[in-house]
Amino acid sequence: MSNKGKDIVEGSSRSSTTSISTGGGDHKHHQQQVPLSRYESQKRRDWNTFGQYLRNQRPPVALSQCNSNHVLEFLRYLDQFGKTKVHLQGCLFFGQTEPPGPCTCPLKQAWGSLDALIGRLRAAYEENGGLPETNPFASGSIRIYLREVRDSQSKARGIPYKKKKKKRIAIKHNGDTSTLPMQ
Repeated sequence: MSNKGKDIVEGSSRSSTTSISTGGGDHKHHQQQVPLSRYESQKRRDWNTFGQYLRNQRPPVALSQCNSNHVLEFLRYLDQFGKTKVHLQGCLFFGQTEPPGPCTCPLKQAWGSLDALIGRLRAAYEENGGLPETNPFASGSIRIYLREVRDSQSKARGIPYKKKKKKRIAIKHNGDTSTLPMQ
């Protein structure tokens, strides 16, 4: 089995650095290394991996020609590197949170990993010059796919998904108290 694309959802402890030029007006420039945050490092690695995936298609796909179907194919491709056991409907362990034994059901990418990946790729697309209105990572079909993955994995593993409620904060304004959602 190939490890191609595996690092995209696992993260890495490798640190990347960016050069920042701090010139003071003369011809001498000082180079300072600033480590990227874990998020920025993952986002860059994910973006590069997705670009490599598009280049490896036959025929290769230019980023400008990329659409939500390419993104969906990429997400399905990543399943081969998954570590989450997803029991099939006919499996004896379907719906059990703690199966008593092994089975032959496939390993897939966990919904949370895919959701975070799409968030990073969505941001990277726009940071690399893509327009928000043409962002293939923000399309409705991607949201539907992620929702279906979440629902099927929660049923297969017997773990219901519960949406977290947003915390609200109270704000006093001229004696009145109102609540606003926290961000």
